Amino acid sequence: SIFAKIERGMEPRDAGVRGSAEVYFAVIATTVALAAVFLPVIFLQGITGRLFKEFGIVLAGSVIISSFVALTLTPMMATRILRGKHSHSKFYHATEKYFVSMQETYRRWLGAFLKRRALVFPTMAGAVLFIMGFGFLLQSELAPLEDRGRIRLTARAPEGATFEYMDQYMTQLIDAVQQNVPERSAIISVTSPGFGGGSVNAGFGFLILKDADQRVRSQQAIADQLSTMVRGFTGARTFVSQDQSIGSRGGGLPVQFVIQASSFEKLRQFLPKFLDEAEKNPAFQFIDVNLKFNKPELRVEINRDRARALGVSALDVAQTLQLAYSGQRFDYFIMNNKQYQVIGQMTRENRDKPLDLKTLSIRTAGGDLVQLDNLVTLKEQSSPPALYRFNRYVSATVSAGLAKGYALGDGILAMREIANRTLDETFSTALDGPSKDYEESSSSLLFAFILALVLIYLVLAAQFESFRDPLIIMFTVPLALAGALFSLWYFGQTLNIFSQIGQIMLIGLVTKNGILIVEFANQRKAQGLSVLNAIQDASAARLRPILMTALSTILGTLPIALAIGAGAESRVSMGIAVVGGLVLATALTLFVIPAIYSYISREGATVSNVDEALGKSDAS
Repeated sequence: SIFAKIERGMEPRDAGVRGSAEVYFAVIATTVALAAVFLPVIFLQGITGRLFKEFGIVLAGSVIISSFVALTLTPMMATRILRGKHSHSKFYHATEKYFVSMQETYRRWLGAFLKRRALVFPTMAGAVLFIMGFGFLLQSELAPLEDRGRIRLTARAPEGATFEYMDQYMTQLIDAVQQNVPERSAIISVTSPGFGGGSVNAGFGFLILKDADQRVRSQQAIADQLSTMVRGFTGARTFVSQDQSIGSRGGGLPVQFVIQASSFEKLRQFLPKFLDEAEKNPAFQFIDVNLKFNKPELRVEINRDRARALGVSALDVAQTLQLAYSGQRFDYFIMNNKQYQVIGQMTRENRDKPLDLKTLSIRTAGGDLVQLDNLVTLKEQSSPPALYRFNRYVSATVSAGLAKGYALGDGILAMREIANRTLDETFSTALDGPSKDYEESSSSLLFAFILALVLIYLVLAAQFESFRDPLIIMFTVPLALAGALFSLWYFGQTLNIFSQIGQIMLIGLVTKNGILIVEFANQRKAQGLSVLNAIQDASAARLRPILMTALSTILGTLPIALAIGAGAESRVSMGIAVVGGLVLATALTLFVIPAIYSYISREGATVSNVDEALGKSDAS
């Protein structure tokens, strides 16, 4: 605006004052709109709030400070740096004619469109259909997986497997990984006697990969290869997982569906059917449940009358069993100046079978040795290795790995459909782990999106002192959302926490184009032009600022969309949503907003804001 004044022969000082006053209202309106967009993000709770609170504060603060600079420092610098009469460069003369031609071409096209302005209604209807259609087609998840160079392998053998069996299996598994993954940097393997509810039939390993720039294959490609490889290992159930980008970092499966019941007997009755249906579902690659009822158990019942007659107590029986099978440390001994532990346990051939327990001898009160076979009765049964509760209900958590081509939202939906088919009304369900984080973030972001729309509308209504003008400006939002969702679908992205934040950003970014057009159209109306002439003249006059601001924002966001830098994969969807939404919204806004304005705006406006800012009226 300042340059335009100088072009018409105005002195830099007057041009700075006049130009700043002319755009004062538009700058304030766009600043408040952008700041209002990030206000809900700042106050979000949970994982979304922790992740994006600083993001919202920085952007809102930067916008406010830059607007203050634009309205104070920029006019002052114009009076010092710009000259009233100066010659243009060769670049200006070479390019200006093309910009003028572009502006005149746009004016002609806009005039032709306004003669058929009823086309704006099918255009808006098409944008709404785009939003509904691509919103349905897009998969949803918490966040895309980042290449962090770490893969987790978890194995669980059948209940009752020994520590030695599991240790041997883990050795075979790690050897196979070493042979098939040359990109490895290190492997950490643990056969854990305390893993999986206190049983010894489980183990896990961490595969540490080289840095991403030192290998050809991605982490996802290596994980897919390992998932195929472990299917050939039948000694234990093994699954491959990757650390979540945000939220739970425990390395567990992404889908964690909690089934709550009134008793463990009901879970024992319904859980097998639920697991059978989940195994058949194509959305899942691997199914596991924490509550199992098949752990073999040997129950020792003491004949107390006979034991009392022989002078043997229940404590004597318990201590005998502990000394024979627990592998406890009894003492230390020193040999060759080194200290060793004395660990007592029956040899392998004398403790492999339940019958071996009866051959143990126990000393009676009279000093005689009696076999336990005379004092105890053995019963074999199965029982859960551990019992679980969730929100004070007895529960079982069904965990699932997703098959290729399915996202977290698909897995949760499939679990709920299975629950509706297999469980009765006495059961309740919940989510845990990454699934819980996903649902909480989705609901909070939807609230932030709606609140941002309401705040912008109310702020603009206060700025324009009208409910009509903000309504016209808000028509840019469906256009931006349609472009964002189409771009996400075209590039194979998902609806996640980052792409949804990008869509919230779009609200503030695209409304400023509408603000520029509507405000300058109101100024033209205040000067006596009709609605159609005012909107056509204002749109042509603001074409360059709209294109420049849109292009600068697109170029600034492009590095995010191109995934430049390590660990940038999760933020690609944000960049694509912003760039795609801005491209489509900018192109359509230049035609849709003028047409909507011609229908909604009233003929004959009051004195323009520029005149009020200067204290005089050009119209008069």
